[in-house]
Amino acid sequence: MDYINAIILGIVEGITEFLPISSTGHLIIVEQWLGHRSDMFNIVIQAGAILAVTIIYWRRLVDLVLGWREPQNRDYAAKLIVAFLITAILGLVVKRLGYQLPETATPIAWALIIGGIWMIFAEWAAARRPPHKEITWLVAILVGIAQIVAGIFPGTSRSGATIFVAMLAGTGNRAAATEFAFLVGIPTMYAASGYELLKTFRDGGAAGEDWTSLGIAFVASTIVAFIAVKWLLAYIRSNRFTLFAVYRIILGVLLLGMAAGGLIP
Repeated sequence: MDYINAIILGIVEGITEFLPISSTGHLIIVEQWLGHRSDMFNIVIQAGAILAVTIIYWRRLVDLVLGWREPQNRDYAAKLIVAFLITAILGLVVKRLGYQLPETATPIAWALIIGGIWMIFAEWAAARRPPHKEITWLVAILVGIAQIVAGIFPGTSRSGATIFVAMLAGTGNRAAATEFAFLVGIPTMYAASGYELLKTFRDGGAAGEDWTSLGIAFVASTIVAFIAVKWLLAYIRSNRFTLFAVYRIILGVLLLGMAAGGLIP
């Protein structure tokens, strides 16, 4: 049963990490039934999702590195770096302040609902502007801040927050906003996972881990995330994010009802 639970959690992470529906929120909810997992476990399944997106964007990443002499690539890479540094600095500040993720469903539910309404508004506002693909410095700065906001409020969704901040800040093209959000998420999530992994090993938290379960969850997360992101990139070419916004609102309302009924904490 533990291996089955590992597969389920890997699948949940793979589906939700890069879709704008909140992976942390879903994992916290699923753990109410499957049992709490270690920090190491959560780090490993997140690493699987990051690896999947790295594989999808490897050509773009190589092009940015090898084509740094081109002004367009240098400018884009510089904005990715600035967004990452803003997130990293603010993330360390949050860690120093001792912030802890909520363990109850109610704040997650409200974040899902508010985020869904935010997404509908952002789509409406972006549709009223020309579909610019340019990533401005304002977009880069706001995306860096949005990543921290999403980390502080589970249920917000890192991908959702960054994509729609980019769209509202001037990048009206859904594909361009999504690409920048995903690319800046790669170093951000690798850094966060690496930091937590080193901390776990240093504190002795890796001892006694079921490495077979970790491996199964990692593979499940990688495969499912690859499929989910590929599907999302094809979907947004001709569709809005409204489907995800409606899902978030419905899920948030259901969670509030379940929490009120005592079915979940």
